Amino acid sequence: MEWRDWELFCEVVEHGGFTAAARVLGHPKSSLSAAVQRLEANLGLRLIERTTRHLRLTDSGETIYRKVRPLFAALHDTHSEALAMSSAVAGTLRIKAPYEFGAHHAGPVACAVMGRYPELAIRIDVEHDIVNPIAENYDIVFAMLEAPLPSAGIVIRRVFTLERGLFAAPALLETSGEPRTLDELRKLPLLTGPSDPPWAITAPGGAVEHLAVDRARLTSSNAHVRLQAALAGHGVLRVTASYTRAAVAAGQLRRLLPDHACEPLNVHALLPARQFVPAKVRCFLDAMEAHARGDPEAYIKP
Repeated sequence: MEWRDWELFCEVVEHGGFTAAARVLGHPKSSLSAAVQRLEANLGLRLIERTTRHLRLTDSGETIYRKVRPLFAALHDTHSEALAMSSAVAGTLRIKAPYEFGAHHAGPVACAVMGRYPELAIRIDVEHDIVNPIAENYDIVFAMLEAPLPSAGIVIRRVFTLERGLFAAPALLETSGEPRTLDELRKLPLLTGPSDPPWAITAPGGAVEHLAVDRARLTSSNAHVRLQAALAGHGVLRVTASYTRAAVAAGQLRRLLPDHACEPLNVHALLPARQFVPAKVRCFLDAMEAHARGDPEAYIKP
């Protein structure tokens, strides 16, 4: 019995098809198809209904996947715990992060860590949705505090707090005027995320006001899309200060109401609850802390 065929079957299902699984795993699509066909032949069951557009599990395939997937997840956890008992930084570190944090914070740290540890491979999935790191087989899931966090079997090991500000393009300010008060800011179009609550803004005297975001000009979970809209003069962007640093330096964006403070962006590192934290995870989080210390303008001390 080829247990690898069972695992590849699970990977195909998890990634939603042969093409996506082949891309993630770095295997030829034909080898994944052959593995599933061997498994079906050994079991005498059809597991997957193949169509030109999408993959659909048969009833038998659904039952087998539901029972077998947790076994491989447990095996991977055991492997990770065994590696954690040693000091070797090796294997594959799987990370999920929202775009704004992943591209400008996790990405540079990953490059530095890989440069130091040649036996370590890193996979970073940049997506906005929060997932349970156990269910999705991630080592670290970076998540914003604004959204609800999965709690079962999860520990939060580190918290990063990033300064945010309000930014707009000179073109918008030339036509609409640069706001000097929150009331004037309310007259400008906003660029928001889909889960944004009203923007909390603290005035110099300490009073907190909330800016309604229900009539945004553009709404997107991708910070880069919102940034592009801001650069094109379509609205006011609330984002981490480090994300717009280059655009501000180039004169493409201006910071609005600099004497007012936006609510900071809180980022949590969610980890599977394990007796041993793998060395690769400890190494990455330590490097993230060092990155924060080396860029004090971007981070706010807890």
